[in-house]
Amino acid sequence: MLILKIKICGITNYQDAVAAMNMGADLLGFNFYPPSPRFISPENAADIINKLPSFIDTAGVFVNATAEQINKAENTCHLNWIQLHGDEDPEFCHSFQSHNVKTMKAIRVKTQKDIKQAESFYTDAILLDAFDPQKYGGTGLTFDWNIIGHIGKRVFLAGGINPDNAAQAAQLGVYGIDVCSGIEAEPGKKDHNKMKKLFKNIHHLTG
Repeated sequence: MLILKIKICGITNYQDAVAAMNMGADLLGFNFYPPSPRFISPENAADIINKLPSFIDTAGVFVNATAEQINKAENTCHLNWIQLHGDEDPEFCHSFQSHNVKTMKAIRVKTQKDIKQAESFYTDAILLDAFDPQKYGGTGLTFDWNIIGHIGKRVFLAGGINPDNAAQAAQLGVYGIDVCSGIEAEPGKKDHNKMKKLFKNIHHLTG
């Protein structure tokens, strides 16, 4: 049986959070990057998180935020994960290791050379996302998954994962998959039928 973590990102409302949880999500991602169409304030995210059972993990997504901004959101929302999705360097990422929270560094991939950056980051996980010169994630783009190779870290795969290719992504041997735009009705609002299809298509692999 395949063991796989499923992260549903871009949560902006309680209904989507509960639906994702009930369908089998392990992590819910909340985007704290103001320019994103999926932005939610830490205060509004906390209102959702405080209504959820403690077994569901939560991740805050940050793009080039200051340590002070991250610490404030972490404390407001009682996050389990800090996802650093911008141009943060290894030293900045490592500075959160003393916190009672896991860290995840996103790497935007164009070539295999980008994937080798993973070795520089001492975080609890690496997230591999498709490169876009204009946006930090949530683009719906994919990269060539064949270039991933072996990485001696927990790897979340992101970028263009949807109900039709989720099973293929799951079978790559990664620690988890991160799904956002591929199950949306519109940015920030999930399509529950698409989400149901996604979980159905991978549950036969994960049991």
